[in-house]
Amino acid sequence: MNHLEMIVAGCHYDPFQYLGAHFEEEPGKVVVRTIRPGAIKVGFRHGDKIALMNKIHETGVFECVLDQAMLSDPNLNPFNYQFIITWPGGYTFSTNDPYRFPVLLGEEDRYLFNKGENYLLYNHLGAHRIMVDGINGTVFRVWAPNARSVSVIGDFSNWSKLTYQMRTLGPSGIWELFIPQMKENTVYKFLVSGRDGVDREKSDPFQFYGEVRPRTGSIIRKVDNYLWEDSEWQRKKQTCDPYKRPMSIYEVHPGSWKRDPDDPERFLTWKELADMLVPYVKERGFTHIEFMPVAEHPLDESWGYQITSPFSITSRYGIPEEFMSLVNLCHQNDIGVILDWVPAHFPTDGHSLGRFDGTALYEHDDPRKGFHPDWGTYIYNYGRNEVSNFLIANALFWLDKYHIDGLRVDAVASMLYLDYSREEGEWVPNEFGGRENLEAISFLRHLNATIYREFPNTLMIAEESTAFAGVSKPTDENGLGFGFKWNMGWMNDTLSYFSEDPLFRKYHHNEITFSIIYAFSENFILPLSHDEVVHGKHSLMDKFPGGCWEKFANQRLLFTMMWLHPGKKLIFMGGEFGQWREWNCKQSLDWHLLEENDHQRLQNFLSRLNAVYKENPAMWEKDYEGDGFRWIDLQDQDNSILSFARIADDCRDHLICLLNFTPQILSAYPLGLLENVDYEIICSSDDHCFGGAGVSKTGTVVHPVNEPWAEAPCRTTIDLGPLCGIILKPVR
Repeated sequence: MNHLEMIVAGCHYDPFQYLGAHFEEEPGKVVVRTIRPGAIKVGFRHGDKIALMNKIHETGVFECVLDQAMLSDPNLNPFNYQFIITWPGGYTFSTNDPYRFPVLLGEEDRYLFNKGENYLLYNHLGAHRIMVDGINGTVFRVWAPNARSVSVIGDFSNWSKLTYQMRTLGPSGIWELFIPQMKENTVYKFLVSGRDGVDREKSDPFQFYGEVRPRTGSIIRKVDNYLWEDSEWQRKKQTCDPYKRPMSIYEVHPGSWKRDPDDPERFLTWKELADMLVPYVKERGFTHIEFMPVAEHPLDESWGYQITSPFSITSRYGIPEEFMSLVNLCHQNDIGVILDWVPAHFPTDGHSLGRFDGTALYEHDDPRKGFHPDWGTYIYNYGRNEVSNFLIANALFWLDKYHIDGLRVDAVASMLYLDYSREEGEWVPNEFGGRENLEAISFLRHLNATIYREFPNTLMIAEESTAFAGVSKPTDENGLGFGFKWNMGWMNDTLSYFSEDPLFRKYHHNEITFSIIYAFSENFILPLSHDEVVHGKHSLMDKFPGGCWEKFANQRLLFTMMWLHPGKKLIFMGGEFGQWREWNCKQSLDWHLLEENDHQRLQNFLSRLNAVYKENPAMWEKDYEGDGFRWIDLQDQDNSILSFARIADDCRDHLICLLNFTPQILSAYPLGLLENVDYEIICSSDDHCFGGAGVSKTGTVVHPVNEPWAEAPCRTTIDLGPLCGIILKPVR
């Protein structure tokens, strides 16, 4: 096909070769061409000179041949001309020619992208409002190396692929087009013509905002106009070691924390959430909010984990600036913000990344490597430089543009192993014959090293459920480079233990003590997340045996043990006040339960526990050092009682924790002490005000005897309440 045939077929890899102004085709002449399907006529204007263009093809190709003298006015840029387009009905529109502008993306940026190291890629690909030669417009760029052609489509082109055909930037695989006068909030897509002959309408992989589901158009949107007011938070974050600070995380699904009480089907907006959620989290004493994924996703029931547009804040809850305002308000109230981030897989929706240019571009072509059997999703091709760059740039984007403080990386285990959820013959071994995904491991190390270089003290958290070594070890020590890892072993053992009837807990004593054996092998976070309160697993409250009183007592006891155990803390919304039913992403939490005393008391207890936590460095300063924990007595299996100490950097600053996992009341129970001084109960889950029996009361002072007991040099006795956890502190 010649150039004209390729243009009218919409399959030209470089439409600039035919469209626009061409000075060399005829001596002394300038040939100008444009394609405007549906236009009645098109005029050419340069300064005050106007010429009518000829329609040379029925699809709407117009051409005029001019003397170069017409463009030789020394006071005018010879390329600064306009088309005057007349549409049916007499509507006339004047615009600059998109095919008269030079290539705008530099060679170095293209080179770094193909190398996998253009970490500011979000400033280049996608749709960006810019000014070129004094003309405002939007430059569009998309990566589609195997496409025959790519066009920008929308209402502005009657969704035709012919009007705004892009040009390829050589071997980079990037396509580019600057469209003059294209304004913010315009809806657009890319029409990608694959080598397989199929045209696919695709959302922009780098869109910053998009239409509300079920529509899938991308929206031109700037995300760098928000006026941040969190400089004090950012300064403090850079100077505080997160490993030696308290971290109590409240995990939130923004669509079901609360709903509009007058319309339960309506989500709260980011603004409404900010007004209610931030004060609530501050009052409860949490240090961080972790949001389940907030990037664009088409299906509510996926909870956000089926992400179609990783750079786009979901339009369900409002505009980007409203989410920025929520983050800003969190920071002004000393609350950090963590996002769930999903690089493990992406959905197969036709408008998204899958088969983007007619080939397996972002994913592996071989389904044994590129398709996830559990979730029916594609798996990213981590070994491809451009895909690795896409994901790393996406992580940096949220830290940069939205001031996010940390990323909890979802489903890391599924990334690490080629045989994850696969039977024999359904997976491909690595080059050494093993099951480890070497490309994913390399990607994760690259990701973490880059983030810690660009944004030190970011909280990089792995949800990793296996015994893979060194998840939270530095990359230069052959680790994956994460800062933290969810302690799934602790979670499983703890919930299993608490589900046992207290009468039989003595036969499962190892389940509640075993986690200390490996507690310092990684930088752990103790998670009681959304995954534990769905799909028939019951709510936290409903996991415990016994009647109502026993369930609430067990919940307070679990929280006490968890907050004193080495590692940072995370609970899912609703757990703090004792939600009875399983979480449902389509409903608000059952806030009406707080009208009942038992639920109020549980909520108040957790607030008190968070306050004690933040006030006592012994509970967090040495979370990841073995000498920050010391068993006092782990042998009283018959009574299902444990005691241990948590120790701060200053070893004189320590706490004693005593836990009774049965409903029995014990008088004058022996307790080992680390010093020959009085100790005071500073927090007790057994206090009447929290719904307890009132046997072990906050404020009680016990006196030492200078004789050893169990693993401690001194001892005392104490009355111990049923299903009770108490925290004691030396009286100085």
